Amino acid sequence: MTEVNTAPLDAPRSTVEESSLRDRARELHALKRSVDEGDPAAAERQHAKGKLTVRERLHLLLDEDSFTEIEPLRRHRATGFGLEARRPHTDGVVTGWGTVHGRQVFVYAHDFRIFGGALGESHAEKIHKVMDLAIAAGAPLVSLNDGAGARIQEGVSALAGYGGIFQRNTRASGVIPQISVMLGPCAGGAAYSPALTDFVFMVRDTSQMFITGPDVVRAVTGEEMTQNGLGGADVHAETSGVAHFAYDDEETCLEEVRYLLSLLPANNRELPPREPADDPAGRRCEALSDLVPIRGNQAYDVRRVIEDVVDEHEYLEVHERWAPNVVCALARLDGGVVGIVANQPASMAGVLDIHSSEKAARFVQMCDAFSIPLVTLLDVPGFLPGVDQEHGGIIRHGAKLLYAYCNATVPRISVVLRKAYGGAYIVMDSRSVGADLAFAWPGNEIAVMGAEGAANVIFRRQIAAADDPDAMRELMVKEYKAELMHPYYAAERGLVDDVIDPADTRSVLIRSLAMLRAKHADLPSRKHGNPPT
Repeated sequence: MTEVNTAPLDAPRSTVEESSLRDRARELHALKRSVDEGDPAAAERQHAKGKLTVRERLHLLLDEDSFTEIEPLRRHRATGFGLEARRPHTDGVVTGWGTVHGRQVFVYAHDFRIFGGALGESHAEKIHKVMDLAIAAGAPLVSLNDGAGARIQEGVSALAGYGGIFQRNTRASGVIPQISVMLGPCAGGAAYSPALTDFVFMVRDTSQMFITGPDVVRAVTGEEMTQNGLGGADVHAETSGVAHFAYDDEETCLEEVRYLLSLLPANNRELPPREPADDPAGRRCEALSDLVPIRGNQAYDVRRVIEDVVDEHEYLEVHERWAPNVVCALARLDGGVVGIVANQPASMAGVLDIHSSEKAARFVQMCDAFSIPLVTLLDVPGFLPGVDQEHGGIIRHGAKLLYAYCNATVPRISVVLRKAYGGAYIVMDSRSVGADLAFAWPGNEIAVMGAEGAANVIFRRQIAAADDPDAMRELMVKEYKAELMHPYYAAERGLVDDVIDPADTRSVLIRSLAMLRAKHADLPSRKHGNPPT
């Protein structure tokens, strides 16, 4: 009988000769320790760039001693271009599962010390495996991205690996939360995986995302641009909207990922996690009556309204710096997670435009996918007028938000804080598009348009014919307000369920959400809708 050599490649020769299983276990532990520790020189190079190593990142992300690694001994099988002489364990990506605040989470993390974190065939198969496990187990998936793109030496096999990742990202969409954390470069087709996930975190100065790098841009267009100027954290958090969050360092970034995970359900079959609430449900919000000016043209910061209403005055704003004329945030009310969409009068008077419509629509879809109730705070003068907006497709982009609200089956409550004019009022989850409950503060103005504009249209002949057009216009404005824009006009017609004291907003929302907790609504039978794009 021919003796079969079962020793691992590159394992000590004594492994073949030893007959003790205990001895072999010791060798196994020594091998795994060397895999965990990696190359000290490569670790120093990573630290010199202001970046943590892959194991340090996993330690920050996951609860202590909770990580279980899979396929740590995996190595590539590629040959050519010297690859056969370089076959490090893990193949440049660490995969497995652990817990965050005691709840199961799956993770894969690129190891830039090995092949620059570049993706090859075996590397991709490890990612495919952990993604399949996350979908099967119904638990969130977090990717820690720090890779140089496809491993060029492996050719098309590496590209096919990306295809498998994209396919799984899409299959998992709306099924499990997917969070991409950008901790290094992400170029070319690799950038599409984060774009397919629910949330993207970036770290300033060390993470970049772009389809074509600065050298290609320079060669094709002649434009000079640094990596951070082209695709850095601030660019994507403020200009492109690709990144939902941007932080100064990895430690803060990963701590915020942990906080976000505490607000999300494990999957689309579960409700978001509830926590005991120390903040009384009946707490009155007396400051709100002084915070919001009665005059519609005076600005205020709607984030102060959100802060006063939610539990412990704590919330997580999503896309804080992109399209700031609408605020999207996750918070808790009486311990339950809610998604808040609010017009922001402190930015562009709170109008809806292309970017804010797209931002809010994406947020509403995410909340609906993961059973997070929606609270909408309205103070909107309309859609932003202008040639650029019309030519840029404000109709199409505004319809995205309308579609998202109309399609949402989670509990939906809207509150008109002040003004709500025209089509923007309808789009912002009015009763007519399916809000379960609608409330208004006593200073509300719900109308087709502002009184001044309406008077100029309705009474233009009387104003033009008057001896004193300005005095006639002022009189007609008062008449229009008295007839159609008084605070109880909408309530008298059943367009809002009640006019409430601003100080009672928190308690009204909490009681309403408690009533709607068991809400169940079925959509028509169909493969899927065809939303505007």
